[in-house]
Amino acid sequence: MSIHKRLFLLAGYDKDCIIDDALIYYVKSVSKYGDIILCLDCDCPKSEINKIKKYTIAIIAKRHGEYDFGSYKRAFLYAHDKNLLKDYDYVYLVNDSVFGPTINIKQTLQNIESIKTDACGLVVSKHKTHEFMESWFVRLNKKIFTSDWFYEFMTSVKKEVNKYAVTIQYEHGLTNIISKNNCSWDGLYTIYGRETYNNPKHLFKRGCPFVKKLSFTRHNGALGKQIKYILKHCDKSAAKSIIKTSNRLYGEKYMNWFLTGNILKVILRNLSYLKQKIKNGEL
Repeated sequence: MSIHKRLFLLAGYDKDCIIDDALIYYVKSVSKYGDIILCLDCDCPKSEINKIKKYTIAIIAKRHGEYDFGSYKRAFLYAHDKNLLKDYDYVYLVNDSVFGPTINIKQTLQNIESIKTDACGLVVSKHKTHEFMESWFVRLNKKIFTSDWFYEFMTSVKKEVNKYAVTIQYEHGLTNIISKNNCSWDGLYTIYGRETYNNPKHLFKRGCPFVKKLSFTRHNGALGKQIKYILKHCDKSAAKSIIKTSNRLYGEKYMNWFLTGNILKVILRNLSYLKQKIKNGEL
């Protein structure tokens, strides 16, 4: 299976303009199975870019404030303008809102590509009124990424008022416009509501090779036991990169507390989250 059949448009962001261990691990792991154009929504210095340059075919690192779809747009336009798209069977939209891959990604890619739809998300999220492909890992075929309507959709991306507006306009919008143009889509894993964030252990046990970064801080840190399980059972190199980056992002003190095995602390943490839900009228 030729690695040149896949082009990954990888969107990234770091508040400190650092290319950290987790991103290096992500890019290095994925680069074994396709070409990568990395677009960072931050002004990374050349010294940081050099850490990862050899694993990509291009890196764009400039603050634009358009979130992940702004990075997808810039990476896509680079490939389009360089006439690269014709060389690939699949284009993947992926971003660094996750840690991983926690296992070798080869089988996952083969599974996604075995689903004979025009687009396939790694995860499809179902809600009461709608469903959509979560945009942090989506496979597109040539029928989509070489079409005029997809080009128009990508070039329409602009700065929005907040992340929620980005989700509605572009994440939901991507699924909607694919359907509108009579293209088919599906997902490798189907979840309900916010399971991607709230039940990472379940997704991991089903074979999903990524864990959302938001799970590390969600619910007042109540998901620590699940993350500890993943770190114990995933690829050791992946676990090492996740822990090192997590210590930088969230602080070693927080991570030691988050990953504690002390049953009393775990109970208190979950009670604190439950109390907050009651206070907010969510129960």
